[in-house]
Amino acid sequence: MKHRRIPGRRAVMAGAGIAALAAGAVTFQTANASEVPADAAPRTLSAQAAGNLASTLLQDLGADAAGTYYDAKSKSLVVNVLDEAAAEAVESAGAKARVVANSLADLRSARTTLQRDAAVPGTSWVTDPVSNKVVVTADRTVSQAEWTELTEVVEGLGTTVELQRTKGEFKPFVAGGDAITGNGGRCSLGFNVTKGGEPHFLTAGHCTEGISTWSDSSGDVIGENAASSFPGDDYGLVKYTADVAHPSEVNLYDGSSQSISGAAEATVGMQVTRSGSTTQVHSGTVTGLDATVNYGNGDIVNGLIQTDVCAEPGDSGGSLFSGDKAVGLTSGGSGDCTSGGTTFFQPVTEALSATGTQIG
Repeated sequence: MKHRRIPGRRAVMAGAGIAALAAGAVTFQTANASEVPADAAPRTLSAQAAGNLASTLLQDLGADAAGTYYDAKSKSLVVNVLDEAAAEAVESAGAKARVVANSLADLRSARTTLQRDAAVPGTSWVTDPVSNKVVVTADRTVSQAEWTELTEVVEGLGTTVELQRTKGEFKPFVAGGDAITGNGGRCSLGFNVTKGGEPHFLTAGHCTEGISTWSDSSGDVIGENAASSFPGDDYGLVKYTADVAHPSEVNLYDGSSQSISGAAEATVGMQVTRSGSTTQVHSGTVTGLDATVNYGNGDIVNGLIQTDVCAEPGDSGGSLFSGDKAVGLTSGGSGDCTSGGTTFFQPVTEALSATGTQIG
């Protein structure tokens, strides 16, 4: 049987939330952390290998671990620990150890307080292993009274939290990528997946919450919603109803594409790329994990990947990738590709697990 290809569908992943922090707004403070000399140099690792090692060490160290990140310059894994004994264990495993002041329990406690006492629309908070703090960002919609409220809560949490401003506005965007349309809205197809041997695709949940039937850029109906989760999470699953080609690849907008062979967990410091129809291909770095964003109107999303990849309206619902691995689906943020941006992504691994699908 001959399959037709969706116009522009080479980009099975069009990534991109829209998030830009004001220039110079992010300052990673490391005064509360000291690096432990290692007897042997840390192992040279790829970001994916570092992520695997991080998972093992975090499990082995338990409460003695305080976060990890990937140092792309030295190609090594950095592990925050609370004492010298844990540092020795980290170094013997081939990673770099840093003794820090705040435990993961301290940071989780700070996040709980923020969620209870500072749930202000237009804010985000993310656990940053580089600064060993929870970084709270307020966008331009946060009033002076709300800023004062945030400041009081943050100051009460001491050295575990840092507060900053962004000139942009946190919001999800409906439009973008390899265009999929419906009910007057436009989003991006994220990743083609299969479920029970049948073809589906993933996109953003804030898209599938408002649109149930999807068409390609030519206006031909291609799919119907099969699952949707927003807010809380931000993923949607659409089942193909049309006989179309569905390769697992990303449009690189230079006449070529990047094939996708599976999914990977994000690691702070991982180099990532996104593709979208508005701004095409842009790259950057994962800067935080388990981010929470309050878009307003009760739309709070948790567990997001934070990056410094830029994006603009029209890139929403698409995907983030690293090499041949799928990493994230665009949720939102603020900024543009002229001044830069901080973009938030729904982890693909969570979406695949929740929907019972696989890349393919």
